[in-house]
Amino acid sequence: MNILICGGAGYIGSHMAKILNNRDHRITIFDNLSTGHKEAVKWGRFVQGDLLSTEDLDKVFNSDNFDAVMHFSAKSLVNESMGDPALYYLNNVSGTINLLGVMRKYEVKKFVFSSSAATFGNPVKDVIDETHPQVPMSPYGETKLMVEKILKDYASAFDFSSVSLRYFNAAGADPQGEIGESHNPETHLIPNVLRSVLDKNMRLKVFGKDYNTKDGTCIRDYIHINDLCHGTFKCD
Repeated sequence: MNILICGGAGYIGSHMAKILNNRDHRITIFDNLSTGHKEAVKWGRFVQGDLLSTEDLDKVFNSDNFDAVMHFSAKSLVNESMGDPALYYLNNVSGTINLLGVMRKYEVKKFVFSSSAATFGNPVKDVIDETHPQVPMSPYGETKLMVEKILKDYASAFDFSSVSLRYFNAAGADPQGEIGESHNPETHLIPNVLRSVLDKNMRLKVFGKDYNTKDGTCIRDYIHINDLCHGTFKCD
């Protein structure tokens, strides 16, 4: 298949690109590099552009005939979304609507969407599955849920097929060490735990102390980035 990866210079997108490339798919990376990294683009063709620019989107869709689009582009910090919801609705919702519009224009009908467990909100049961109520607690989660609803409507109205994957906490790096996580500032827990062990001057902060656990702090489940991407690969 010939696949366009939006956000392919980011953490999940770059690992996805390697897996697709290793399975002989043609790939094009579309990224504005606002949070992605050019050095992570090691597989496929790179086109720098922004989802908020229909001109940029027209340019990349004009350049090739894509069979499918994988969409990993998003602002993704919960705290930041609370402080600047406008940025999140513009980037995550308006940008996706632009992308879907250009896909219709060029008759690309297959779409894989990187959604989020943030659409669920506070869990009402221990095991969260697809039927769990979706009550987001942040603008970030709301934007992901909005796109899921848009995709459902597109499927009803148009000849359009999509899947939304509600990722939980991704961790780890490529086993061959070719790519990995790269954040500045670092916001993820596992790298910060390791840094706090290695750097005596760094203090690890854990938020929340009223959970139903022995010490009151929350419990998180993680999925390795390669397992996440192999699961996503099954949706192509």
